Amino acid sequence: MEEHSSTIKNLYFKAFRAVDDRAACMKFIEGHTHVLEIYGITQITSAKIDWVLNPDVYVVQVMAEKDGKALAGGRIHVANGVNPLPIETAVGTMDEKIYELVSSNTAKGIGEFCGLWNSWEIAGMGIGSIHLGRTFIALAHYLKLDKLLGLCAPATYRNSLRVGFRVLRELGVNGKFYYPAEDLTATGLIIEDIENLPHAADEERDIIKKLRDKKLSELMITTTKGQEVTLHFDLFDI
Repeated sequence: MEEHSSTIKNLYFKAFRAVDDRAACMKFIEGHTHVLEIYGITQITSAKIDWVLNPDVYVVQVMAEKDGKALAGGRIHVANGVNPLPIETAVGTMDEKIYELVSSNTAKGIGEFCGLWNSWEIAGMGIGSIHLGRTFIALAHYLKLDKLLGLCAPATYRNSLRVGFRVLRELGVNGKFYYPAEDLTATGLIIEDIENLPHAADEERDIIKKLRDKKLSELMITTTKGQEVTLHFDLFDI
């Protein structure tokens, strides 16, 4: 039976390494593909599924019950000098400077937050727009990354800046690319100091630091419809 937002009381955020849980990866792919199909988007590099074999990919899945159906999610790809990051494949032909940015920071630790999606069942809860952003920055810190890249759609632009990204104005047209189609735009983003998050809003920085320091394992939120939902975080057992 499908969950609807009015019946959901709990959401579980579970992190795992892609190569360690093939079944969970398949749930992620099924949910992400369905959302992209609804919007008619097919040519998007982060939707390719070869990442399931990459030992440097980490996934966060959101479920209404433990090990249940995937309702939202995203990934961090850690640059390893072998597998290109999705942003390299997406915009490299438009601006080759992305390759140097990644290669020059690979040894220090650079990754990409990508593959973000949110199902209609939990629309209006802010899961895809803000809560997963916080979660992935906390996870990036745990993975000892120095920098985190992103390529965001207009819908997530404002909240991406709130959680600490800045626009990569050095790339594309002042940071913008016509992607994944000529009539759509995406903005290149970067966090250059994951430890201190100087560009994050104060409230967001505080929550992210509590998440990464394991001082926040549950968070009660109120949806736009006035419903209370408890978020449960299980991020560091990977």
